[in-house]
Amino acid sequence: MFISSQPDPAPITRQLRAMFGSRLLLAAIHHLNVFETLGNGPLSLAELSDRLCLAERPAMVLFPALCAMELLDYDQQGRLQITDLGHYVTQSQTPNLTGYTGLEKDDPGAVEMAQFLRNDGPLASPQGISFVKEGDGPSPMDDTELARKFTLGLAGRAQLLSPIVAANLPKRTGHLLDVAGGSGFYTYEWLLANPTSTATLFDRQAVLAVAAELLDQFAASGRPGVASVRSRVTFQPGDMLTDDLPQTDLLLAASLFHDWPTSTCRQLAHRFAATLRPGGEIWVHDTFLNDTLDGPLAATDYSAQLFWVTKGRCYSRAEYQSWFAEAGLTPLPDAIPTKLDYGLIGARNG
Repeated sequence: MFISSQPDPAPITRQLRAMFGSRLLLAAIHHLNVFETLGNGPLSLAELSDRLCLAERPAMVLFPALCAMELLDYDQQGRLQITDLGHYVTQSQTPNLTGYTGLEKDDPGAVEMAQFLRNDGPLASPQGISFVKEGDGPSPMDDTELARKFTLGLAGRAQLLSPIVAANLPKRTGHLLDVAGGSGFYTYEWLLANPTSTATLFDRQAVLAVAAELLDQFAASGRPGVASVRSRVTFQPGDMLTDDLPQTDLLLAASLFHDWPTSTCRQLAHRFAATLRPGGEIWVHDTFLNDTLDGPLAATDYSAQLFWVTKGRCYSRAEYQSWFAEAGLTPLPDAIPTKLDYGLIGARNG
C-alpha cells in the first residue's frame, strides 16, 4: 500500500462538509422531530423512516449521520434509540440544549435541508440536481461552461489523489477504462505507472475537451515517461447509462457511484461487470460509510453534501459488495485508504 508523504488535506474538506452535517442536525431536532419521535422508545430504521415520512435515500443520509454524532445508536435488537448524549436535544431532558440549537433552526440552509429530506431532493426535481442528468434529458455536463467549471473545480482533488490511486491499483499490461473520468488525472497517472498499457477515458464530450487540455499540461511536466502517455489514451464521449462501453482489464469508478441512487448503482454495477475481460477487475475510489451504517462522521458529512447536490449519497463497502456480487463479480478483500477520507475497494470477474 502506497500513501504519499505529503500532508493529508482532509481537515480542509471536513470543515467544508461539516456545514451540511450541521444542517442535518438542525433539521433533525427542529423540523423533523426525530428525537421526540424516539422519545417513547426505540424504533427500527423502517419504522422511524415511516413515521417521519422519509424515503430510503434521505433516511440513509440522516440516521447514519446522527449515529456518527453519537446522538443515536442501535440497541441489541437493531433498533435506533437515543443515546445519553442525544437526550440533551430532547425537551424532556432537564437541562437541555433545544433552546440553544433552536437559535439556528430558521437558518435557510437548515430549513432547505429539512425540505430536501422530506422530498428526497429539491422540490423542483424530486430525484436530485446538479451535475448528473435527469432521465432521458441532456446532461448538465453537455454545457460547455458548466462542464469546464465543474471539471476544473474537481481537478485539484484528482491531481492530489491520482498518484496514490495509481500506485495502489494493479500493475499490469492491459487496458484501463476510466468511466466518468473527468479531468483524466487518474488515467494519466496509471498510464505513467504502467508504460506498456493503454486506457480509455470515458465522459461527456465537453468534459473530455477539458481533460485533453489537462493532458497537454501533464505531458509538458517533464516527468520521466510522461511523453508516451498521450499516445496511449483514447477519449471516448458517451453516456455510461446507455452507450456501449469498451472491453477492459481494469475499470476505475472514481467518485462515480455516489452521484446516483441505489437503483442506478445496481444498474451500473451490471453494466461495468459486462465490460470486464476474464480476470478483469473493477476498482471504486470513494468515501465509504461503515458497514454498520453509523459513521464515520467525515463520511456522513460528505453524504449530506452529496445529498444536497446529486441524486446519490455515500454508500458502505457492504453495499458495493452486494451490487458486485449480484453482477457476478467476486468482491476483493482489501480496503485501501488513500487521502481526503477516500479509499479503494475492488471486485474481480472470475
